[in-house]
Amino acid sequence: MGEPSVFIRLGGCIEPYCPWCDTQYAWHEYAEMDPGEIIRKVSRYDCRDVVITGGEPFLQWESGLITLHGELAGKGCRILYETSGKAGIPVLSDATIVLSPKNIKGKWQLALENLDRAHCFKFVAADIRSLEEINLFVQDNAIPKQKVYIMPMGATREEQLGRMEMVFTFCTKHGYSMSPRLHILVFGGKRGV
Repeated sequence: MGEPSVFIRLGGCIEPYCPWCDTQYAWHEYAEMDPGEIIRKVSRYDCRDVVITGGEPFLQWESGLITLHGELAGKGCRILYETSGKAGIPVLSDATIVLSPKNIKGKWQLALENLDRAHCFKFVAADIRSLEEINLFVQDNAIPKQKVYIMPMGATREEQLGRMEMVFTFCTKHGYSMSPRLHILVFGGKRGV
């Protein structure tokens, strides 16, 4: 957080979709690109941190993402994947895996074998109930507190600010870190920043 990063948002996701998703366009709205074209676009930025997200990025591991990963790593990029954990996560020694499981209709939507592949966990909280569900999930799965980041749900500045105190207070009480959506706080809903 707070580091300039180039985001590569891959299309496609796995149902059930998150009803609060603020990037629903990524479910079906995307252009096919080969890894070389993506590398050229990433190279336009004076930035070595690359975040690959989705949809669900690991859906495309065998259909080009493995090649893109190798080329980015070969260029000295620091690669971070953000995944819901619904698809299999490959064993990667040269990337950071942020697992962001979602609780949809009272059920955590992820493959539990992915828990051991995560370097950290990012949860989205809308209210006290969701915070309590997160805390229970962390305890039930023996996730170290220093690996837990909680983000206030919100696609607008107002939504982010409206939930920040609640999330901050909860994180402080339980030893977790808060992760606001800085791009939303700074740029609102503007895409491509």
